[in-house]
Amino acid sequence: MSLPRSTYDPRRVCLLPFPTLALAQHKRAIGVYTAGALFALGNWLFFDAAVLSAHAKPPPDAPHDTVPVHVAFVDWLPGILSIFGLLIVNLIDKERLVGDGGAFGDGGLVWRARLFLFMGFALMAGGLAGSVTVLVLKYIVPSYSEQFTYYGYANVGQNIALMLSAVVLWLAQNTPSEYEYRLSL
Repeated sequence: MSLPRSTYDPRRVCLLPFPTLALAQHKRAIGVYTAGALFALGNWLFFDAAVLSAHAKPPPDAPHDTVPVHVAFVDWLPGILSIFGLLIVNLIDKERLVGDGGAFGDGGLVWRARLFLFMGFALMAGGLAGSVTVLVLKYIVPSYSEQFTYYGYANVGQNIALMLSAVVLWLAQNTPSEYEYRLSL
């Protein structure tokens, strides 16, 4: 199949063009609100699992048995790591990541900014890996019922939503605002 030469652009990567949205003037605000919604959704998932765990009751056919598993500090730790990673990544000044250190010759500043960016992403990746590990070792291997494995799935969902929130917020912060002016001499 060949495309007519009038619509073909050799610089394009995809055969079909991506649709253009008419939200150009509000894309920064939309990105920030989307990141906030992902952050809230992820934390709501985990808090829902924690509340369900706190109020879990034994099955009705064995009312004197104990509940086999609860959400403990081990379950909270991956989310805490991901939140710290999200904060570190989004508190870095994006201008410090490019260039050779600026006009004052401080080459270590760029290196430190990149190191902190790596540490932030490493914390988020560690939080996601920790939540998957907790899911597998605490909830799937002992083969608990779906009522209890939801706690682990909510933990993984929280960490995925936090990572997506960090990426969306990073991209939204790098888009120019309508109130941002760049003056150069």
